[in-house]
Amino acid sequence: MVFKNISYFLILLLTACCSYPVLAQDNTQPNGGNGPYQLIFPKDAEWNTLEEGKEINFHLQVRGGKSDSTRYSITSGWRKDMKFDSTGHFVWTPSYEMADRINTVKLLPIVFEATNQAGETVSQQIAFKILHVNRAPEVDELKPFYVQYKTQNTYQIDMNSVRDADGDPVVFIPILEGMPQAMRMTASGEITWDPSTTQFSLLKKGPRYIEFFVEDQPSKARTKGRLKLDVTQMDLEPDFKIVPQNQLVRSKENNRINLKFTLSDPNGDDDIATFDFVSENKNVPKSALVKNAPTSYEFIWEPGYEFVKDPFDSLAFNVTFYVLDKEQNKKERTLRFLIENTVNEAERDAYVYGLYRGGLVNAWGLLEQMKEKEGELKRAYGRAKKGKRSRSLVNASLGATTGLAPVIAKSSVETRGYITTLGGTTVATLGTLEATEVIGKSTNGLLDRFNYVMQKKNELQNKGDVFAREYAQKSARRSPDFIRRLDEFKALMNLSGLVALELDANWENKKAAGYDEKKVDAAIKKAFKDFMPLEKDE
Repeated sequence: MVFKNISYFLILLLTACCSYPVLAQDNTQPNGGNGPYQLIFPKDAEWNTLEEGKEINFHLQVRGGKSDSTRYSITSGWRKDMKFDSTGHFVWTPSYEMADRINTVKLLPIVFEATNQAGETVSQQIAFKILHVNRAPEVDELKPFYVQYKTQNTYQIDMNSVRDADGDPVVFIPILEGMPQAMRMTASGEITWDPSTTQFSLLKKGPRYIEFFVEDQPSKARTKGRLKLDVTQMDLEPDFKIVPQNQLVRSKENNRINLKFTLSDPNGDDDIATFDFVSENKNVPKSALVKNAPTSYEFIWEPGYEFVKDPFDSLAFNVTFYVLDKEQNKKERTLRFLIENTVNEAERDAYVYGLYRGGLVNAWGLLEQMKEKEGELKRAYGRAKKGKRSRSLVNASLGATTGLAPVIAKSSVETRGYITTLGGTTVATLGTLEATEVIGKSTNGLLDRFNYVMQKKNELQNKGDVFAREYAQKSARRSPDFIRRLDEFKALMNLSGLVALELDANWENKKAAGYDEKKVDAAIKKAFKDFMPLEKDE
């Protein structure tokens, strides 16, 4: 009966002890009362060095003391996840939050205490050394990577689906053997891929998977992840690119505008139905849009010189290009065209050439007229010299006849008088006529006019040679000085001495009237050797 009461008392005591936060127990030592009272811990080397997530399990014992009934307790450092049962059994698994990758070691001091029934108490502090243990990253199932055709597809791995229990930074490492060609994966988990026609066709037949590693730093622990690739299930609108990529197309009349278009559709090129444009200006022809291939177009247009009407300096309007797919999804872009008014260089070159050639034609004609006048004055000068000699001979003959009249008409006084009278009157008359130069021309005057014509002809020839040489080229005639020099050249031909030259204002160049254009050009080049006719390709 006594033993039953004792047993019941022990059960109540153990129950009360187990209800405390710090567990204690009575332990009867076989050697109680022998030696000093002390705690006995495991004898293994570095038994108190623990790894996160690894359990420690040992029995706490005492030695010595005056009583063999001992009560154990933890007076400092106790944690909720520790277990200290009635037999002195200590069990604890350090959590992974105890240390981290920066502070890889953490010390946790725990004070163990033992008290026996004799009132003896002993305590000892044990510093547990907790070592950080790295855990590999974790990868959940990822959202599929839906790929579009002929598009730089970009996929960012969701970081909410990738985590590291230790809070370590992670990087993504591609497994190149299983990745499609031209696919790229960055260390931050961004995947880019522009599938080729063949790759997209294979993907349309069925999805495929790629694998990669998630690696934490700096421990380099890896976990393999998997990503599903599939074609997009959405009916997306087509798109197109323009080269050059300018919103404003600025050009001039008679300049060619060339735009290149590349079409694409996320659902495949065979889904493209129409590519066209609408212009605010109706003078832009539809034929300007040229189809090179189903996904390649060009806009080739050359606005003529009459596109911008005078007096406007420029003309602006919008042109909207659009692409449609078979489901009538539409993508459009509007470009602003600005066409500037410009001079028709070909027409202007032809016009100034006409002025250049016309000036030389006039000079050539005037030279021809002067040559005719030169010959005329030369012949008149010869006749004048010949007429003066004839008058001198007649004068001398009549004078001699008058002097010989008495000899000639010895028998007839009346006849002798007639001879003297007529001969003297004739000599006097001829002398008067010679003095007044009514008969024939003055040799001095003719010679002066001849010399003047020669002077002007040579001057015109020299100035014409210089003008023909200086403005033989098209670029020289475009200079601002051309018109001024042409006026100076024409002023030279408006000779103030035309009256003195006795040139006919109504004179026409018969050679110019009878020749065709090529023959006239040849005649001008013969007169002015540096003259350059306008080529047909100019």
